[in-house]
Amino acid sequence: MYSLHLSAEQLEIRDTVRDFVTAEIKPVVLNADRLDAGDRRLPIDLLDRASQMGLRTLALSEDHGGAGADHLTCCIVTEELAAGDADIAAALSATARLGHILFDRAMSEGQRDRFLPAFLNDDRCHLAFAGHEPETDTRLGVNYHRPVTIDNRVGTAAMPADDGGWTINGFKDCVANAPIATLFAVTVAMPGGGNGIVLVPSDAPGLTVRANDNAWHHGPCGEIELKDCRVPADNLLGPDAARLLAADASGRGIPLFQALNLGIGRAAYEAALDYAQLRVQGGRRIVEHQAIGTKLAEIAVKLEVARGAIWQAAWASDHPEAYADRSLSDLPLQTIAQVFTAEMIVEAAKGAAECFGAMGVMRDMPLQKYVRDARVCLHTGDGSGDAKLRIAEAVTDYRRPSRAALAAE
Repeated sequence: MYSLHLSAEQLEIRDTVRDFVTAEIKPVVLNADRLDAGDRRLPIDLLDRASQMGLRTLALSEDHGGAGADHLTCCIVTEELAAGDADIAAALSATARLGHILFDRAMSEGQRDRFLPAFLNDDRCHLAFAGHEPETDTRLGVNYHRPVTIDNRVGTAAMPADDGGWTINGFKDCVANAPIATLFAVTVAMPGGGNGIVLVPSDAPGLTVRANDNAWHHGPCGEIELKDCRVPADNLLGPDAARLLAADASGRGIPLFQALNLGIGRAAYEAALDYAQLRVQGGRRIVEHQAIGTKLAEIAVKLEVARGAIWQAAWASDHPEAYADRSLSDLPLQTIAQVFTAEMIVEAAKGAAECFGAMGVMRDMPLQKYVRDARVCLHTGDGSGDAKLRIAEAVTDYRRPSRAALAAE
């Protein structure tokens, strides 16, 4: 079983990020005027400072200039950042995850030589994966105990250009990091059938990026349009890239989003605890009143259990052999962490807001932000309903037939 004893390096990283959040992020994002105005613009200068600390390249291997952090360390950092601001945490965790996948695993040596120096040297070089298209959603829900019937055809097409490169036409929406990305990994339909991943720089001719400021999403989000967009032939990634970038349907991936959610709940809890130790009612601090003390205890329990589920899932993604030798149950631990965390953090944030009384719903107070952020996590992606059905299929050992098997029938 995994150890709960963090290494000296992990503790140093956690404490450094925590100090940065306390000293620099919270004073900006929790400013009363900003909260009252509903200003959720990403503070780019704070993002730059976090990049300078190495958080953008956290998961990139040391051989390629990064920190080489494991999945558990990445989850710890994401929680700490989200305790300051979920949008900053989402932007950095997306770039860090994609950086590891693209530069360490998906790119050829030649592609790495072309794109890696800019990624390492530019603090504003962020990454985005453009895989989602309207009307061709690959996450339409789980048809419990039924074969896969989802149509995952890709409408964005890459065709050979006269100069030997690729001409791309199509549209992608719900692209995380789109407004700040300088390099996109775009899913395209290839000539002759099948899908591929093409690298598209943000300054490529024919690429238009539009921000979606009203997206129900943490971090910058937007859409991209590719109209006769030209890229060189060697911007096409290898055949394994699509598999590496696709969402992990097994439920055994990295629980970064769940760690982000945990950070939101922890921030709400810490705010409530601080307030309860200051507010006096009936001649005593309200933390000494049984009702408030019990409520804070319930929140603390939820947070600790959620962290345990996230850390176990993160450790398991670092040690897949633990599934093979039956050290861990054959269940989707990331999905389990998703369901528990999403539901419990909403309850935790609401409970923390109740400790403030009527002040908990005021726009210039941080609690309304934490409750909203927790609800975004609850309703983003598949949602808890579909996730529970996936767990139910794992419990009953149901294995969905592959599309190839269905096509062969």
